[in-house]
Amino acid sequence: MAEANSGPQARLLVAIAVSAALAPLNSTMVAVALPEMARTLHEESGVLRQALVTSYLLTNIVLQSPGGKLGDRLGHRRALGLGQLLLAAGSMLAWFWPELVGLTVARMLMATGGAIMVPSATALLRTELPPEVRGRAFGAFGAVMGLSAGLGPTLGAALVGRFGWTSIFLANVPLLALSAALAHVGPAARRSAVTQPRFDLVGSLLLGASLLGLALGLEHADLRWAAGLGIVGLGLFAGWERRAADPVVDFSLFRRPAFVGGSLIIALQNFAMYSTIFELPQVAGRLFHVGPRDVGTTLLAMMGMMVVASPFAGRFTDRFGPRRVALIGCSLALAGMLLLTMLPLHSLSDAIPPLVLLGAGLGLTSAPSQSAAMSDVPGDKSGMAAGLTSTMRYIGGIAGLTVLGVVLTDEPAAEVVMHEHAVVLSIFAGALFMTLGLALLLPGRMPAVVHGERRR
Repeated sequence: MAEANSGPQARLLVAIAVSAALAPLNSTMVAVALPEMARTLHEESGVLRQALVTSYLLTNIVLQSPGGKLGDRLGHRRALGLGQLLLAAGSMLAWFWPELVGLTVARMLMATGGAIMVPSATALLRTELPPEVRGRAFGAFGAVMGLSAGLGPTLGAALVGRFGWTSIFLANVPLLALSAALAHVGPAARRSAVTQPRFDLVGSLLLGASLLGLALGLEHADLRWAAGLGIVGLGLFAGWERRAADPVVDFSLFRRPAFVGGSLIIALQNFAMYSTIFELPQVAGRLFHVGPRDVGTTLLAMMGMMVVASPFAGRFTDRFGPRRVALIGCSLALAGMLLLTMLPLHSLSDAIPPLVLLGAGLGLTSAPSQSAAMSDVPGDKSGMAAGLTSTMRYIGGIAGLTVLGVVLTDEPAAEVVMHEHAVVLSIFAGALFMTLGLALLLPGRMPAVVHGERRR
């Protein structure tokens, strides 16, 4: 690990961590500011949520894959810098134009920057580090992402209380300046002098429209037709990509077992994790009439264990290989979900032991899955691969929220609440059970040579 800790490489890793942290941080910080924003702007909370939260998530979903492909063409450091610039521009716009229209445009601009930054950051871990230390790097990457998502509400509340809600946007700027300064120290990878085909704009638009339709159809019952159109659009996209000179998505990646296994594990675990984060507050509110603060404290058991377990998972992956670590992590996550499903909830504290198991399992699984998936692709397609895994992560989260929308009701009777709770968590447990089989697709050991890169 000495090489990964020395000079420009260490500074690059700090830059990657800061950049990666800003995407989930900006997603969760806004949540606590919405009530104050609604009061100041004289807008309904639902309107603001759709404009500032839903638009942010949908823009991320649509642009992750094109953003990753852009990094393969421009170079991942350049793409990271472009993403940082767009995120900073969106942050400044939100501060200068604190009205509904301006904030909506600003949030979509910030999401565009994030959709370029995150795949580029992930790809840099793949291309800048030797294979034998990638597990640790991806473990630290996962811990930073989890920690920033968990700290978002606390940091957002502190900023809103002290400086007003516009400060949550301005706070991005110094962090982005630090990340940009560190990311561009040291030599960047040289780009090929060969003329590249024109960027696949048609494929990008087809993919974006299809994913947008799918996401809207999954999230809103009255837009189910959009999901159908999204599926048709994905079929058209697949046909187009097979003829494209430089496709946004190279479907040969899906013939690589470790990439498929790692990516699907990430999607299924996000399906279960984000849904649990939203399901538990609804159930606890109906059963125990507790507020968000109490539920948030309980959920820290899961988020905290994820942050603790992720770095260990990275070290174990480098030492024992991805498959063994992922199998242990998937087993713990499944055990935690099954225990949460079967355990009667007499109080909110009864959920803490299962959440600890679930968080430990999720934390142990992320690094080996990501490391194996990214190491299974050629370096010149690492941005594309990172964009695909990020897209699947978002789709998994939205699919989980769709399940909640279909199953959960507002019925206050305790037996109805517990029945719905058991049904929803059984579905999540089924998804986690599938990850056990997918973990077998991961390599037992990282190969001595990974697409031309010899382990050092």
